[in-house]
Amino acid sequence: MNTVNYNPKQGAYRSNDRGGFQNVSSAEKEFNKEPLYNPNWIKKGSDDSMIEFADKKGKFMSKELTNSKIRSIYGEIKRIQMGFEENKSSFFLLKPKVAYAYGRDNKNEGLHLFKLIFDRAYQDVDINDKKTYLNFCNLIEAILAYHKAYGGKD
Repeated sequence: MNTVNYNPKQGAYRSNDRGGFQNVSSAEKEFNKEPLYNPNWIKKGSDDSMIEFADKKGKFMSKELTNSKIRSIYGEIKRIQMGFEENKSSFFLLKPKVAYAYGRDNKNEGLHLFKLIFDRAYQDVDINDKKTYLNFCNLIEAILAYHKAYGGKD
């Protein structure tokens, strides 16, 4: 199991499979920067700290991430939201869609950050509780709104 160790003089490092260390990507550093992800945003609902998180992470993503890279994922998130009871099994297919998008362009740090946030928030959704899915949608939508506000490309 990989663990993240933080060294303030050298930045964040992750142990690799051979017991050595390798640099952590800028997306991983950004993910671990303040403000930090809070699972309560999915379990209980948004607050001011979620908006601050969405603002900072959306700004980071706007540098490289294009709307076209995430349009199909966002469209699927919204489709599930519109008919949650009929479409909730489609929720499980979102994770492979995000992995596929990242696999096609794994050098894109904005997309990498989106995947890190998505994967973390995905874990906190209780598929039997529509409210947690709606909170998940709100988080993703807020991030993408800031992404666009900071000039995220089409």
